Amino acid sequence: MRLTTLTLAASLAAGAAFANPVAPADVVFTDDGAVEASLTGAPGNPEQGFKVFSDKKQGNCVACHNIEARTDLSFPGNVGPMLDGVGENRSVAELRGILTNSKNTFEGTVMPAYYKVDGFTRPGDDYTGKAPSGPLSPLLSAEQIEDVVAFLSTLK
Repeated sequence: MRLTTLTLAASLAAGAAFANPVAPADVVFTDDGAVEASLTGAPGNPEQGFKVFSDKKQGNCVACHNIEARTDLSFPGNVGPMLDGVGENRSVAELRGILTNSKNTFEGTVMPAYYKVDGFTRPGDDYTGKAPSGPLSPLLSAEQIEDVVAFLSTLK
């Protein structure tokens, strides 16, 4: 009975960690822009990460990056660095930090901050009068970030 109770408690705790991701404002970056703690408390899914990476309606990473080893990418970009071998050259924490807010690692980069919700300049009202007001949602969810990190980690 006691083992069952402990197993149930551990399962609920793991589920709670996954169900309550780290909020964008609560992400902790190291001095070099890495994010050491998982945003979800659960490992990402590399297959889902590839879908986010390559889908123009999700991460759209393929608009700027190419992976020569993946011949199944449609119209890969050449603005960002090639990602072949990135899983060897960058740690999981570095990859998570770059995806969360690349500006903390590469000042002046054009790469989007995929898990940022504040601090944006909103000049739209001056031009169109249609700038969004109020809180913004991150471009990718915490789970999607972890999935892309898992995928990029496989590129060795």
